Amino acid sequence: MRLTSLLLTLMAPTVLMAGPVNINTADAETLARELNGVGVSRAQAIIEYRERNGAFRQPEELLNVSGIGMQILEQNRENILLDD
Repeated sequence: MRLTSLLLTLMAPTVLMAGPVNINTADAETLARELNGVGVSRAQAIIEYRERNGAFRQPEELLNVSGIGMQILEQNRENILLDD
């Protein structure tokens, strides 16, 4: 139990420091850094989806990206920007 508490405490600053990020203009490195639960491969998938389908019009469109599920969307919803 103590280990779990310690890990959550250490992870909390990372969660609090995320975003905001424009998912229509950010590069893969920025997406991976600013979106919780999104690493480089998921960030690249976001960019590839954006290039094939055009700009995201609403955050829920991220659910169409391979590897992005409701949990990741909800973790990041407040930090997702669609325009500048």
